[in-house]
Amino acid sequence: MSWISQAGEHLLLKVKVQPKASKNAHKVEKDILKVWITAPPTSGKANEALIEYLAKRLKVAKSNISIKSGEKSRNKTVIIAGLSLEDARKRLGC
Repeated sequence: MSWISQAGEHLLLKVKVQPKASKNAHKVEKDILKVWITAPPTSGKANEALIEYLAKRLKVAKSNISIKSGEKSRNKTVIIAGLSLEDARKRLGC
C-alpha cells in the first residue's frame, strides 16, 4: 500500500508523526507521509495539531479529517472526506 489511497469516497493516509518538532512540516519517506508537529504527545494535543496541519495544507475542514487508527501511536491511518487523490497529492506537493 502506498502512503495515500482511495477508499470509496474517502482518502486514507499512512502517517508517521514526530511530535515536539521545531516546526510543522511534512515529506514522503518510502511508503509513509512523515509529519513533524510542534505539539507535545500529551492529552491528544499532537493528534489535534496533526488534524489542523493536514486541514490547512489540504484546504479541507477539520471535520472532514479523522484518525482511523493509531491514536496513541506515532504511526497512524488518517481518513479524509471530500478530497480527490490528485488534489491531495498536489496540495501536499508529493
